[in-house]
Amino acid sequence: MVNITEKSNTLRKAIAQAVVNVSKQETIDAINNGTVPKGNVFEMSKAAGLLGVKKTPDLLPDCHPLPIEYTAVSYRIEGLSIYVEMEVHTIYKTGVEVEAMHGVSVIALNMYDMLKPIDKGIEIGTIKLLNKRGGKTDFKDKFLDRKDLKAAVIVCSDTISAGQKEDKAGKAIIAKLEKSGVEIGAYDIIPDEKEAIQGKLNNYHADGFNMVIYTGGTGLSIRDVTPEAIEPLLDRRIPGIEEAIRNYGQNRMPYAMLSRSVVGVKGSTLVMALPGSTNGARESMEAVFPEVLHVFGVLKGERH
Repeated sequence: MVNITEKSNTLRKAIAQAVVNVSKQETIDAINNGTVPKGNVFEMSKAAGLLGVKKTPDLLPDCHPLPIEYTAVSYRIEGLSIYVEMEVHTIYKTGVEVEAMHGVSVIALNMYDMLKPIDKGIEIGTIKLLNKRGGKTDFKDKFLDRKDLKAAVIVCSDTISAGQKEDKAGKAIIAKLEKSGVEIGAYDIIPDEKEAIQGKLNNYHADGFNMVIYTGGTGLSIRDVTPEAIEPLLDRRIPGIEEAIRNYGQNRMPYAMLSRSVVGVKGSTLVMALPGSTNGARESMEAVFPEVLHVFGVLKGERH
């Protein structure tokens, strides 16, 4: 199966449709009048469809097991055609379009099975996805040209700045920014010292950078001073982004609760102080990008 461990849970919805075509009006009449020998066609088929949704990962090898939190089935008769729609919801890391399509497929098959004793000309028509929602693609900022965004990435580390270690965390941050369509305007490696940290933020803010992202110096050691250096310069902190980063990390590694990541704004510049470990930096970026780019629309006063 595809690796979805880096994804975050979001509300996912899908609506699928199947068409069952009968060959005579008498079949439609029997359905409406409840005289089909095998029983109530719509109710029995609905029950079969619900089982089909729940059993999807048992039959399709690449489908992830996921919590089904809502289903709805509706029928519409037009002439000799019966249109079946199934809506499925989940709050999970991957979508439910296959579950919805599998559900309507089973409904259609069950209707065929129940109606074939009275109608030998039944056909199952088109099965298709009508609509799907959820996931990161639904939350991309459509009002903001990301080519206008410029970021500075600053690695705060005494050992890396001294050439004793190679930077990997900063490069992981850059990779995610580039994937999100953000220009990298600067990449610095500095000691974890208050004056150097504050100097970089003041300079890049004055130069009109949209983002200044630090990695390193957020631990509990007396030498880790990045949060203390940054906080006095912020106009406002954004606790929700900090919480999202910690929660994402906590679900993957229990020591993430010790991180002191700080996020806020200085004027119209988004400032983030992220962990210095490669995994910590990468996971922090995965937790909030590209959705965090919505902050620039908010800062401009746009309502999405």
